[in-house]
Amino acid sequence: MRRGLLSLAWGSAQAGASLTLASSAWLVSGLSPSPLVNSLLPVFGTAASLLPLPQHPLLGSLVQMAATLVLVGVGLAAPVPAGLDGGGSANLWLLILALLAVLLFGLGLQIAQFPLQRYLVGHQGVSMRRLRSGSDLGALLGHLLTGLLFPIGKAVLQFSQALVLLLPLLPAALQSGQARPARAEPSAPDLALASSEQGLNWRCCLQGVLFGSLFSLLPLWVRQQGAGNCFDFGMLLTAYGLGRLLSASWPVLSLPFPGAGVGRYLLLSGLLAATQWLPGWSSLALFLPMGALAGSSDARLAASLAHLADEPLRWQTLERSSAVGALVGSLVMGSLAQWLGLPLALPLQVVAFLAAALPLAIRGAARPAS
Repeated sequence: MRRGLLSLAWGSAQAGASLTLASSAWLVSGLSPSPLVNSLLPVFGTAASLLPLPQHPLLGSLVQMAATLVLVGVGLAAPVPAGLDGGGSANLWLLILALLAVLLFGLGLQIAQFPLQRYLVGHQGVSMRRLRSGSDLGALLGHLLTGLLFPIGKAVLQFSQALVLLLPLLPAALQSGQARPARAEPSAPDLALASSEQGLNWRCCLQGVLFGSLFSLLPLWVRQQGAGNCFDFGMLLTAYGLGRLLSASWPVLSLPFPGAGVGRYLLLSGLLAATQWLPGWSSLALFLPMGALAGSSDARLAASLAHLADEPLRWQTLERSSAVGALVGSLVMGSLAQWLGLPLALPLQVVAFLAAALPLAIRGAARPAS
């Protein structure tokens, strides 16, 4: 029973994080039409993964809540609807505040996420598979709420609900801090973490480049090129999240046959190209198989890190490496779209998936980068 409640609390916090970040992305796309400026949002959100931060679940959770409160304030002050052509200096200050709040939220995630995972797995007996399912379910709920809440109460309701979703994990964050001193000496996983804390996996980084560059401009692309609204954006992310959840629930989607690694990225490039040819909701539905392929690729990359001490550490390495790659990918794609124009962003993304298919499919454990 307790494990089930902890899993629900974990999933709720992941839903709050997804709702916060997705709503921030839509808000920023309404405050600035610049692809480069929009690409800064994921950069600010993932910059924390480059910093040697303390590992403190309660502090990290409180920092996330403080950042969400700042975003509630930005939502209150934002023009309704947030326009691409109005606001002047007021919009500039709101944009700066939104970006700084996302940076603060990313810091909170980085401080809290990994030690909380290890506490739930090591002290409470929650399986890593259950946590991953909770993460995928939470992300799915957060993205669904992104689309459903905006027509009702705009950004204010989105961020207020995100704050509520972050609350259930606070007791576990507090208990994890109290449980740590009970361990008299560092365990083997702790020593492994200390030695590889700064390590990156190059394949995880490269995959992060691909997905970071794709999702950094997605809100702006939906708004400007697809003539869509926040509901469309939320449903697109929901379809992607549902695909990831299906991939975790049915491992058959991992495509274990020879050449499956190459096949995933070739399929992803094909599906992404097809979104430009299909109208409206038909193109949105393609993000479901894209999510399934991305989820199975994550699982494959995490499994390839078997030399690391424990499962939470493998997923932490994957997430940190992917975040660093996403930072690079966001800046590169934002700069290219600023220079060449937003309509060329998606074709460039298709080419990137094709070019990365072979190196990402290379088998064997990669050495952590120094």
